[in-house]
Amino acid sequence: MAVAWLEDVRSADLGTVGGKGASLGELTGAGLPVPPGFVVTAGTYRTFIEEAGIDEELFSAVDVDSEDSEALEAAHERAHELIVETEVPDKVRDEIVEAYRTMGNGEEFVAVRSSATAEDLPDASFAGQQETFLNVTEDDLVDRVQECWASLFSQRAIYYRNQKGFPHEEVDIAVVVQTMVDAEKSGVMFTSHPSTGDPRIIIEAAWGLGEAVVSGAVSPDNYVVDRNSGEVEQETVATKKVMHVKDEATGETIETDVPEEKRDERVLTQEEIDRLIELGRKVEDHYGEPQDVEWAVAGGEVFMLQSRPITTIDDDASGADESDETDDEESDEHLLSGLGASPGVASGAVRIVTKLDHLDQVQEGDVIVTEMTMPDMVPAMKRAAAIVTDEGGMTSHAAIVSRELGVPAVVGSGGATHTLEDGQVVTVDGEMGTVREGAVNVDSSASPGSDDDETPVGKRPKPVTATEVKVNVSIPEAASRAAKTGADGVGLLRLEHLVLSLDKTPERYIRDEGVEAYIEELMDGVQTVAEEFYPRPVRVRTIDAPTDEFRQLEGGEEEPHEHNPMLGYRGIRRSLDRPEVFEHELEAFKRLYDMGYENLEIMFPLVTDGDDVAAARGHMEAVGIDPDERDWGVMIETPASARGVDDIIAEGVDFVSFGTNDLTQYVLAVDRNNEHVSDRFDELHPAVLEMIGDAIDDCRAAGVDTSICGQAGSDPDMVDFLVRKGITSISANIDAVADVLDEVDKVEEQLILDSVR
Repeated sequence: MAVAWLEDVRSADLGTVGGKGASLGELTGAGLPVPPGFVVTAGTYRTFIEEAGIDEELFSAVDVDSEDSEALEAAHERAHELIVETEVPDKVRDEIVEAYRTMGNGEEFVAVRSSATAEDLPDASFAGQQETFLNVTEDDLVDRVQECWASLFSQRAIYYRNQKGFPHEEVDIAVVVQTMVDAEKSGVMFTSHPSTGDPRIIIEAAWGLGEAVVSGAVSPDNYVVDRNSGEVEQETVATKKVMHVKDEATGETIETDVPEEKRDERVLTQEEIDRLIELGRKVEDHYGEPQDVEWAVAGGEVFMLQSRPITTIDDDASGADESDETDDEESDEHLLSGLGASPGVASGAVRIVTKLDHLDQVQEGDVIVTEMTMPDMVPAMKRAAAIVTDEGGMTSHAAIVSRELGVPAVVGSGGATHTLEDGQVVTVDGEMGTVREGAVNVDSSASPGSDDDETPVGKRPKPVTATEVKVNVSIPEAASRAAKTGADGVGLLRLEHLVLSLDKTPERYIRDEGVEAYIEELMDGVQTVAEEFYPRPVRVRTIDAPTDEFRQLEGGEEEPHEHNPMLGYRGIRRSLDRPEVFEHELEAFKRLYDMGYENLEIMFPLVTDGDDVAAARGHMEAVGIDPDERDWGVMIETPASARGVDDIIAEGVDFVSFGTNDLTQYVLAVDRNNEHVSDRFDELHPAVLEMIGDAIDDCRAAGVDTSICGQAGSDPDMVDFLVRKGITSISANIDAVADVLDEVDKVEEQLILDSVR
């Protein structure tokens, strides 16, 4: 039989129907509301390639030199061509189509999803699954099944199997075909708290199809429910700007604006929450462990679309004292909400900062409330218990520095400086993105930013991965905490934060204090980090501050006035235009090298082409740094540098590092810190991924290391893409290193297992 019905499938059939198929079969057998469907078995794929006589040519085509990017691409294209252009036998085609017709009237829309086989990993998350197609009809059904089969031979999959010496002949794949749920609302549900394992059901909900929630395209409503009593303990209704729906004209899944009247409307009714709680209890009881469930509501009925084990629960936290939880009456009302940018809960008196001279008023334990933080606010931010901003997103200065300092933060609140009052006592929840009236009793001895705070890496053995995982450091004060993450080094230390903390522009500081004082200030900051991480590498980016940031400092009146500073006089452009100041920076590196800090690496930001790189190299040589003896490289942040990376490589760089924050906003023309358009900022946009992927291919062919140090490096979907593409290292925020390590380990392990099978 070419197909197996979900109602007949169980976990024991993992090797036949793959992980997704086995999970859906288990849910169906347990009597849970799963859309009907069937699985085109892994054996059907195997029979197809063997009986068609393409198996030998297929496996021969992918037996290539994995280091030859052109050969690898050709192998992928040939494998894809062999599979999708070979006719599926009539018997198999008829059985698939007949099964499809049995599901309805022959005009059903279905989802076609690959289902990786992993018989030895009953708790695997199947991060290595291949293609998925939504809203498929009979006309395209078999073609989409073939596309899923062909996706088994992506460039990354071929490369990894060849590298590990695993024969392609042992790789199989199943395909799930399931009735599409034309969801009116959908989301995810954790049947227990995903971090602590506490008996609390976490439900996230948004309008339309669930892809918007899973992909992060929309901020969903959030409901925290006591699993035992069924009581909703906390409810956050988000502003939901977009949703994914089926285009009635084409049947394709599209993104569209949420109608104005529904944007701030609560998604779930109490009856729907009660039904989800009931189903959550059943599925956890069935599997005997907490589950991560995808669900959808259509026609008033709740459907379960997928369930997988929760792998993020911290065993050490599962017995946490619930007395630390906020009292119900304290959590009922939010004064305002925004993006939860840095996790943790803290209380304190509000200090509204509208001018830099207000920073002296910020005392230990206060809550800084400001329109948007700037680098020269860092000393006050270190004293603060929490931070709230009117503007900004997850990649803003406030978000990045708060995470590094371990200070709870809520950004993009829209009006905290007008809603809150100076001296008012509030509680900031940096995970939920809320600000509440009054204080809660938080154990300060376990605060995230304390030196005694033990990172997740410290609680379990660090995974050994082929892909290095490094950490971003914005300020030297965060070096000690960053080093405790177990990261393989520093992927980004921002030199401009050292300069901005001087409260003077470089030119003014040099005039007032002298060249030696300036060089020593830079050396002190960099040395702090280099010493903390030695001998692990520390990659330092030369100054990259927009003119509007320098204008806030003493001497800022000399800075040019620009309509759009992010596109202006910054990065290597400024450095090459002011060579004397630039060479003072490089002199600091030379002296640190002479002191024995050979773990330092120099990185030049915002280069456009090889000419920029050649000029920077010339200044290194001018101060006595031999580029052939030291590790140095550039940031790939502009479309020009991504497309012209071959010219950059020709200048002798040892590495390139993708700055996805800038690269994404330049590719998509979206200001990442503008809350009016920040919902369009998508580092996983195909155009961005294509640029990154092509540049990685070019660098690998030339033996040049590649890394990523933008905010996207902490995103699991981006990690999955980069590891499969063959990136050398990923640098993440301090709070995300442990999760990125686990994700890299999971993807690499899945690739090996997929290769073996």
